[in-house]
Formats: sequence, structure tokens, C-alpha cells
Amino acid sequence: MDIRKNAVLGAVALASVFSFNCPARAEDVTISVWALDRDTQPAPNLIAEYNKLKTGIKVEFRQIQFDDVVSEAMRAYSSDQAPDIIAVDNPEHALFAARGAFLDLTAMLEKSSVIKPENYFPGPLASTMWKGKHYGVPKATNTIALYYNKDMFKAKGLDPAKPPQTWAELMEAARKLTDPAANVYGIAFSAKASEEGTFQFLPWAQMGGASYQNINTDGAVKALDIWKTILDEKLASPDTLTRGQWDSTGTFNSGNAAMAISGPWELDRMVAEAKFDWGVTLLPVPEKGAERSSSMGDFNWAIFANTDHPEEAFKVLEYFVSQDARMFSDFGLLPARSDTPIAETGQPLKDAALKVFLEQLKYAQPRGPHPEWPKISKAIQDAIQAALTGQASPKDALDQAAERIKAVLG
Repeated sequence: MDIRKNAVLGAVALASVFSFNCPARAEDVTISVWALDRDTQPAPNLIAEYNKLKTGIKVEFRQIQFDDVVSEAMRAYSSDQAPDIIAVDNPEHALFAARGAFLDLTAMLEKSSVIKPENYFPGPLASTMWKGKHYGVPKATNTIALYYNKDMFKAKGLDPAKPPQTWAELMEAARKLTDPAANVYGIAFSAKASEEGTFQFLPWAQMGGASYQNINTDGAVKALDIWKTILDEKLASPDTLTRGQWDSTGTFNSGNAAMAISGPWELDRMVAEAKFDWGVTLLPVPEKGAERSSSMGDFNWAIFANTDHPEEAFKVLEYFVSQDARMFSDFGLLPARSDTPIAETGQPLKDAALKVFLEQLKYAQPRGPHPEWPKISKAIQDAIQAALTGQASPKDALDQAAERIKAVLG
């Protein structure tokens, strides 16, 4: 029996669990949920399934747009029109929690037999917390690692069984693999002036001993200097400065880049589009034995503090979490929990890559958490752009970012 069939049976079995403690009511309690999810993603599907369980709680779903989440949700909260539950991008979670907009779930989690904080990867869990309290539950997660074209490695005399493990090895490989005559760049990544640029650069800075509170360490300067060298030597496309991760990975898929820094959201596209042998390895570190890091993406669930039905909203969250084993098989998302194994897909390249991404997740760190993350991220983005376009040296650019972040932190 496959996991989907198991999930359906599991949902039926859980009906008694999620209805047992619901008091009898003349009318169902209505819980509203806002999320970005389209019809192929978790929220609308899990909600439809939950409503079939007839627990005395009816869940209504509204799809919202990425650019509107913060402004619309905050406006709704301040006017007492907020939904009961919302899914927010993990770096924005602290913005709401620090302002008292999200419900403190700490006591509920202590009593829950379904949601266990200790089962989550450290990074996703940390993104839901503020000042030691739990203000949400990770919905799913992702991270980034290094894709590489094994066929190109062989053609250039590189061992595909030994992909780059250090920054020096990455640079050496990128130089050997770059082939202007064949329109092939050594590496593809995103340095876009957006959250995507921050998302891609932070692991390098963190592996260089930096944090967002201390972004201008010598190691972070070295990392940004490497990025500048990559652009200066044309080891990556000039539009690295303006395109996002999806498009930069498309360069790799099409055979116009030998390596790419990207995430597991690309796996299905890789399987469908890449006409070559490929693999994934952990992000290279500054030197052998150095501490690893990686970025952490995806969304968290939270309950608004002014909900009229906190207990019922939490029961809905428990149902969502109870279906985490389906997160990858049904929706292509990585579960944020270390206790939720992912069944093999039967596609060798994809299965091997998944193991690497799950290993990389052990080192993934949240962006922040801090309620002023957008301002902090903007300072980092501006530093990346200034350094890569020659407006400032990597050191000066990060020094300026550090001053701006210091002003934000107070």
C-alpha cells in the first residue's frame, strides 16, 4: 500500500482523535485559514479533508498573494478582521510574534500528543519562536545545496564522485568548467537584490563566522570577495545580479552552467528537463573541517492572538501536523521534522539528491528571527549589490551593512 492510501486511512482513523474533545455544539465553529497555497499544495487539500471528518469545526480557506501577506495580515489584525490561522514566510514570523499578533502556543504544545517541538529540525523550530516561547508550528521547510553536472565534470577531467567540498575547490572547479566557446558558465546562483540574494549569501557569511548581528567578519568579507571574483572572471552569468533562483537553475538545467546553488523545489524539474547525469552535494565550506551552514526556507503556521476560538484553531493545526508524512509524496515539500522519513521515489538521481538535502537541513539556520528582518535583509542585499557592481569593496560594503543593521537593532 502506498503512502497516499495510508494517509487516507490515517485521516479516517484520526477523525475520532480530532473530534473526541470537541464539545457538542448546535452549529459548527468556523475557523478561517489564510495561505499562499494553490490547489496542488497542502492548505486547500488538507482543509477539504478535515472538513469531511465532521469534527464540529468547519475550516474556510482563503488564498493570499506573497507580496500582500505582511501588509494585509497586519491590517486585518489591527482592525480585528484577522483569520484564525495564517501561513507566513519563516523570516517574517518574528515580526508578528514580537508585536503580540500571534498566540503563544507554548502551553498547548506541552499538552499536545500530536505536535512535539523536539521532533523538528532546529532551524525551522527556531523560526517559530520568540523570547523562548512558541508562536507557531513549521509548515514545511527547504534549504539549498550544490547541484553539479557529472557529465561536464568527466569531460573536464574532474572526478564526479568528488564534487567540491571547500570554497577553494569550488573556485578551481568553476574555472575548469567555464567554457565560453560552448556558452557554459562554471556556476549559477542568485545575487538578486531581494530576499533571494540574502537567502543565497547568508550561508556563506555564516560559514565565515558571521551572523546578521555581525555581518562584516573577515570570513564574510572573504565570501563576498569570492562572489565578486566569480562575476569578475565571468565564471557565472552577468545576470546573476538580477535573476532569481528559478531562472538561475534553469541555466543549469539547460546545460549552460556546470554547477548551481539551489534547492529541493527544483528536483522534479531536474528529473523532467536535465538531459545529463547530475548530482547534489552539501554546500562547500571555507576549509576542511569548518562549520557548515545553509539557508532555510518555506512557511510556518500561526494562530492570531485575537482569535475567538484558540482551542479549535489549535486542533486544526494538529490535524495539519498529523499529515506531515505526506508533505513530500503529495505536495513535493520537505517536512520540517527529523522524525518523518521520506519514502524513496524510485528515481535514483532524485532519491540520492533528497538524502543530501535532508543532511543539509541539519545545518540550516533561520533568517533572524528578528521583527525587523526586512530592514536587516535589505542592508545585506544592498551590500551584495554594491560589492558585485564595483560600487564598494566587499569589506566596505559589509561594513556599511553592519552599521545599518546596528541602527536597526538599536
